[in-house]
Amino acid sequence: MGAVNEQPLFDAVGGHDTFARLVERFYEQVATDPLLRPMYPEDLTDSADHMTWFLEQYWGGPTTYSQRRGHPALRMRHAPFRVDSQARDHWLAHMRVALDELALAPEHDAALWEHLERTANFLRNTADPAAPGTVHVAQLGGSVEAQS
Repeated sequence: MGAVNEQPLFDAVGGHDTFARLVERFYEQVATDPLLRPMYPEDLTDSADHMTWFLEQYWGGPTTYSQRRGHPALRMRHAPFRVDSQARDHWLAHMRVALDELALAPEHDAALWEHLERTANFLRNTADPAAPGTVHVAQLGGSVEAQS
């Protein structure tokens, strides 16, 4: 996060109120997203609280998340859901709208966005369908075009 004397991003962006607004706006969009909505419980209140607590703690705010939920274990918590590139892209699109509406200083926006993109990519747990003519090479961790 930078030098020891720097203010935590949590404080620099306005603390709890800023993170609560970000998460509230994000979940307003999730509530109407046909791809993402089925991944969440009917009542989004707990999900919103968990995300708010997680982001606040990550960025130097209160440790409410760990106190109430333990270790984040994000991959484990998302394992039951199909998180592919399409789900990631929907999630990021909603988060981008929410972040844009905060109108943060560019350096704060960039730091938050980089973290959100990295986290969304980390949580992908389902490979995208292979394009026609693509052969997956598992031992190399990539793919190559099939030769005709």
